[in-house]
Amino acid sequence: MTDPIADMFVRIKNANAMRRETVEVPTSQFKLAVLTVMKNEGYIADFTSTNDVKSVTTITLKYNDKERVIKGIKRISKPSLHVNVKAEELPKVLNGLGTAIISTSKGVMSDREARKQKIGGEVVAYIW
Repeated sequence: MTDPIADMFVRIKNANAMRRETVEVPTSQFKLAVLTVMKNEGYIADFTSTNDVKSVTTITLKYNDKERVIKGIKRISKPSLHVNVKAEELPKVLNGLGTAIISTSKGVMSDREARKQKIGGEVVAYIW
């Protein structure tokens, strides 16, 4: 697998389209950081990680009266093309209605948090 983050996003999109309650993805520290941002921004309900031989993270998806909270996820930086932005050039997703997930030198955070700290970084994904 060349892009495990894109694989995680595809699994979330597919489970969301089928209205599943949970979805399982292989665990990594970067995925856990991205999921923490998604949880803090209100896109997923929760996630739990196991620390056994087969390290798996179970993501609990969030719905409002059977309506999906996650309308879409788009991977921006890929292994073949990294998209870096300065603090002044941080993107606004759907005029502020969505969230950009940014990987900075101070960790993975949302675009709002990166703007607040005036720090740029690599744009991982857009979520709305």
